[in-house]
Parts: sequence; C-alpha cells; structure tokens
Amino acid sequence: MTHATPGGRRDIAYRGFGFPGDAGLGSMAGLRAGARGLELADPVDRLDHTDADGRTRRYAAGSWTSPTVPVGFAVRDVVPSWTGDTPGDSWLRVELRGWRDDAPVTGWYVLAEWAAADHAFRRTTVPGQRDGDARVETDTLVVTDATVTAWQARVTLLRPEDADTTPVLRTVGAVAAGPRPASTPEPAGDDSPSTPAARGTVLDVPRYSQRLHAGAHPQWGGGGDSWCSPTCTSMVLAFWGAAPAPERYAWVAPTGPRPVVVHAARHCYDHAYGAGNWPFNTAYAGLHGVDAFVTRLRSLAEAEAFVAAGIPLIVSAAFRAGEVPGLDYDTAGHLMVLVGFTEAGAPVLNDPYAPDDDAVRRTVDRGRFEAAWQGGSGGVAYVLRPQSVPLPPAPQQPNW
Repeated sequence: MTHATPGGRRDIAYRGFGFPGDAGLGSMAGLRAGARGLELADPVDRLDHTDADGRTRRYAAGSWTSPTVPVGFAVRDVVPSWTGDTPGDSWLRVELRGWRDDAPVTGWYVLAEWAAADHAFRRTTVPGQRDGDARVETDTLVVTDATVTAWQARVTLLRPEDADTTPVLRTVGAVAAGPRPASTPEPAGDDSPSTPAARGTVLDVPRYSQRLHAGAHPQWGGGGDSWCSPTCTSMVLAFWGAAPAPERYAWVAPTGPRPVVVHAARHCYDHAYGAGNWPFNTAYAGLHGVDAFVTRLRSLAEAEAFVAAGIPLIVSAAFRAGEVPGLDYDTAGHLMVLVGFTEAGAPVLNDPYAPDDDAVRRTVDRGRFEAAWQGGSGGVAYVLRPQSVPLPPAPQQPNW
C-alpha cells in the first residue's frame, strides 16, 4: 500500500509486471509462460474482428489478467503500457477496470488494439467509451467514480484461427494518478530531492528534427507538426544503439531526410488518433530490445535521478508561445527529450520542433518548463532503457 505524497503534490503510483516471471501473480487462460514471455497456447475463446483490408476474420484468443493493484488513494486516471510482439497477423488487446476494496466498481474499457505491424491489422484505440464511472481519452482511462482506489489490467492475445504463430506479451503495467493539485507545485521540495550528479550532465542523445518531414506520408499523420513523439522515440533508441537496422526501413520511399523516423511514425501510429499515442510509442520501442513504459513524474527533481543514472526521458508538455522562453510556439501537447541539466539546474532538451537538426538542442528555464510539463500532461514521461542499465531508486510512493 502506498501513501499520499507530502506537501500537496499529486499522488502517483506505477506498477509493472514482467514475463515469464510474474505470470503466476495473475490468472492465465489459454496462455503459457515461455522464455520470450506469455504466448498463446490453447486458445479458450474465438472472436470476429474486421481487419484493415476490410475482411472479417475469426481469431483464437487467450488472456492474462493481472492481480488487483491497490494504490492507496482515489484514482483520477490510469495510463497502461506494455511490450510484446505480434508475428503474422496476430495482435493484442489491452483493457483496464477500476476496483475498490474487494470488488470491481467499473466495467472493462479497451485502451488499445495493438499490433507491431499494420499490413493487415489497424493498430488503434477505441473512441466513444464513456459511462457514469469512467471514460477513455485515447491512451488514458479517466475515472469519474471517486471511490476507485485500485486498477486491474487484462491483456488478450489473438491470432487468426487458421494460423500457428503466437503473439507474445513481455511486460504490462500502468501508472495511476490522483486528482491534480489546485495549483502547480513549486519546483523541488518533494520526497525526491535534487540529484547533484545530474547537474552539469548532458547525455549525448542525437538530434533529430521532426519538421524536416513536413508534409510527408499523410497516411501516418503527415510528418512536420505531428511526429514529435516518434521522432523523440527514434532519438532515444539511437542513443541506446537500439535503432532498427536499415533493411527494416528500406521500404521508405522517397527516403527523405531520415527514413528511420518514418519507420517509427508508421509503427507508432494510432489509426484513431495519430502518431502521438504514448503507450504505442513505448510499445514500438519495446520491439527493439529495450525496457519501455509510460509513467508520470512529480517534478524535475525526480527527472534528475534518471539523468544521473544515464537515462534520458521523453516528456510531454503544453504551453503558449512565450510561456517557456526559447520555446516560441503554441502547443496543446508536445514531446521532447530531456537530455540533461546545466550546472545551475536548467533543463537541457532535444526539442524536435526545430527547423533543422542543429537547432534541436535547447536550454530552458527550470520553473517555467516544469510548470508546462506538470500542467500540460501531469508529468508524463516515457522511460526507455536497456535491462542492463538500472533504474534509479524509486521514491517512497513508487512511480517507476
């Protein structure tokens, strides 16, 4: 059980499960725990689904349902994330529901119908899910029943009934958060004190401009303004030496300035929303041998711990031109890579919304940027890192 954060800061708790090790913590139906993760073994269900090519196909299915995860506070929203693979025409469905005490208090909501490829299955979220208990906002379950204090996830693995390939689930988790504070907290002063080792540390993350792709590939959002998230994901994968090999994006035509970003945009693309779906980006990263998940951080003080551990973060902020000096444009939600801090503690960013690669690196005011990050997305961060690179110690209320 976790406890409320001190000083009026937002309650946040993350819990993840990894396979095969955590398979026994939940309940399996039709799956087996293999060396790669959970696999579809003896399907227990059949369902019909219409694919991207317009064909309705019947799929064999099995599922893993997590234990109930109590968080110790009233839940306002939950964001899931997962990693796995979907060979052939297989896919995964990710669902969440809310609990209180010993009983579920909401129904199940579909947060994703996901596949690594898109040749026959349209990777998508499911709009229009709303009732008196909760609603789905793209990649986030927003809870309106104030009695929800726990969550539960269910992941269904599906393959065509006549196929012998199996999807694989390697990890699944979720970050739950309580109501936002009435005002944005002042920087620092929480239970994750500033990390001196992060001051003066700037990680050597390569610089990629999303705007070099303006107008390209409209079927995946058109580059330019809409590719901040896959461009950031590509930068961090390259930092870890985990970018896809050139033969995997040899299909990109015209090749343009950086075809590896086109590869990411296509394979992160949510056909109901666009390329900025948070867990679709971490699921894409997970295809490249890194651990990847979405969480929320309470402050830049917490982010400093990641930089000190050598881990860049992809963060989501919203602001108007002039609110964060140096970021002179309006955005309702924009992804950037937090690559380090100056000696004085100012954040150093790789901001892909730049005219060219050289202009991507920017240093911004700490307090103004923290307010735009916390006030915009509630501190959303993608964490991507090889398993060999340990996470920093988590705070008392663990959000990673």
